[in-house]
Amino acid sequence: MEAIAEGLWGLADYHETKGEIAKAVKCLEAICQSSVSFFPIIEVKTRLRIATILLHYSHNSNHAKSHLERSQLLLKSIPSCFELKCRAYSLLSQCYHLIGAIQPQKQVLFKGLHLAASVGNEISTKLWSCNFNSQLANALTVEGDYRGAFSALECGYICATEVRYPELQMFFATSILHVHLMQWDDNNLVEQAVNKCNEIWESILPDKRRQCPGLLFYNELLHVFYRTRLCDYKDAAPHVDNLDAAVKADRKQTQHMQELVKELSALDQSLSRNDLHYRERAALSEKQAMIQEQLRNMNGFSSIGQESLEPVYFGNSRRTLGDKLQLAPPPIDGEWLPKSAVYALVDLIVVVFGRPKGLFKECGKRIQSGMRIVQDELSKLGITDCVREVDLPPSSIYMAGVYLMLLIQFLENKVAIELTRAEFIEAQEALLEMKNWFMRFPTILQSCECIIEMLRGQYAHSVGCYNEAIFHYIEAVKLTDSKSMQAMCQTYAAVSNICIGDAESTSQALDLISPVYGVMDSFVGVREKTGVLFAYGLLLMKQQDLQEARIRLARGLQLTHTYLGNLQLISQYLTTLGSLALVLRDTVQAREILRSSLTLAKKLYDVPTQVWVLSVLTALYKELGEKGNVMENAEYQTKKSEDLQKRLADAQASICHIEIIDKVRFEGMQLHELDMKRAMAGPTVGINLDIPESIGLSTPSPFQPSIRLVDIDGNSSRRHGKRRI
Repeated sequence: MEAIAEGLWGLADYHETKGEIAKAVKCLEAICQSSVSFFPIIEVKTRLRIATILLHYSHNSNHAKSHLERSQLLLKSIPSCFELKCRAYSLLSQCYHLIGAIQPQKQVLFKGLHLAASVGNEISTKLWSCNFNSQLANALTVEGDYRGAFSALECGYICATEVRYPELQMFFATSILHVHLMQWDDNNLVEQAVNKCNEIWESILPDKRRQCPGLLFYNELLHVFYRTRLCDYKDAAPHVDNLDAAVKADRKQTQHMQELVKELSALDQSLSRNDLHYRERAALSEKQAMIQEQLRNMNGFSSIGQESLEPVYFGNSRRTLGDKLQLAPPPIDGEWLPKSAVYALVDLIVVVFGRPKGLFKECGKRIQSGMRIVQDELSKLGITDCVREVDLPPSSIYMAGVYLMLLIQFLENKVAIELTRAEFIEAQEALLEMKNWFMRFPTILQSCECIIEMLRGQYAHSVGCYNEAIFHYIEAVKLTDSKSMQAMCQTYAAVSNICIGDAESTSQALDLISPVYGVMDSFVGVREKTGVLFAYGLLLMKQQDLQEARIRLARGLQLTHTYLGNLQLISQYLTTLGSLALVLRDTVQAREILRSSLTLAKKLYDVPTQVWVLSVLTALYKELGEKGNVMENAEYQTKKSEDLQKRLADAQASICHIEIIDKVRFEGMQLHELDMKRAMAGPTVGINLDIPESIGLSTPSPFQPSIRLVDIDGNSSRRHGKRRI
């Protein structure tokens, strides 16, 4: 009977190699459905193999679950088989994870931990404990039990330390940092977690580090998230450069690996010939062994021939060798995100850092690159133009959420860039694309609704529809639990009220900005503070408290310049201060400030701010009696104003304009209740890569020239509640 089983196993392997998955499953199921009884251990191994194939190649998670649950029952009657039992627990946990059954997943993992603890202190038991603790931390994080997640990860870290495996220690240290970034309660604890990661990473030999690309990406990404949360863009920049270089190196290595695999396949075919001479066969075998060794070394933790021991790939699709960024050795052997998602995320981070600096050409390339990656992956998940959220199988919701969130953030940045450049038609198109994705996937993208409302407000403000802008900002406040996001949207709504300019609107602006001003020092970083100081300075100018306004605006400019490096916000601060200097008769300072502001506005292709600066400069030249400069400046101002008015007219004539500014929220068809939690959970141990840039708020100032509040900061600070990547 054992010989029959081995024959069917071999035949299943053959069909799997050929891509004939249905035939492979039928071969294996023949053992389980046979009228002749096989030994229980043979049936267990067969069912585990069937479950692995189903999870690798299909969305049939429930079928896989049935095989795994049957395996568990059979294993109860077998006293030994520790590895098989652990394998069954691990696979069943991943299966429950894919269908969103968190409670059964936790129960299985607790059983696995109990088994590992009861066996002894062998290295294999410690490694399986690491596996179960890692998965348990993910499950607890989905439930929002961060304390429990920390406990599980600390247990895993202790086991990794006991087996003296630095790469495994690094895996748990980075995971602990990740959870700290999701639940930022104590600055000191987060900093300690960062330092621990640095300490362990430095202890790993350079050659070993090169074999752990997954850990390298994970560590660098978490450092970027940490630094941007603190608004420490200077120290974050080297990590961004490291990520970009790592992507290029990894792509090159992946291409080389694919070439080696192709060569290995050709060698296998040659070696299958029966007429080979002994010496020729020996030479080919030696070359085959050499290539296999090369692939083993290049593929980090994995080893050729152990594919059957690998856990489920995210997204339920088998990927080629080298297409996985492993975070830890077997039996964990997992990844945080698929390689394609990491590549797209690095593109997104480059955009986030380049946009505030006005590097729009490079940002445009990266947005295209990232969106192309995301759309290819969505297509592989079966998400085409007509597919909606309700059509998705539960097992694909997880990865769909990862890629859809990335897509929305690329579009968010595209809207930001187009509004900055006063390309309103392009901004409309990107906004409507965001709307269409949200309407089709409203549960998965529920946490993005506040972003969409904020951007609708930004667009409405940019085209002068201030009442509509206020409506959408206030809606955005209602849609998020993030204090940071609420503070920023209240600030934007206050500026829109200032733009309207009457007494009632000014009073409403004060009501909106005062609570935020009172707590602005409580936020991590200075993003909120720079926005509040700008808006508060405008209010003080409106109230004719000019000296106090100057102090607040100067402080905001200093913070923006020192920490954020956001050229657009700096330009607007300068223009406001230049206007203020002119009113205060400080013409020397006004000239110097306004020229600097105009230079920045030109660099950013920011037409509205250019018009604003030019109008203030014209007033300055009139004040100084410089008729030549008045005429030259007025001519350039007229040219830019006509350009801006044409853009505004084209935008307002578009059929999309009313749809975007309309005082109605977008709504889509929600998932069934059972699938809601799965969609809302998002990636298990995820990070909020937020891009809280406010864009293009063109506004008239109390002193004729228009005021614009734009792009208050550029980057990462948690604001969307459950939004995770």
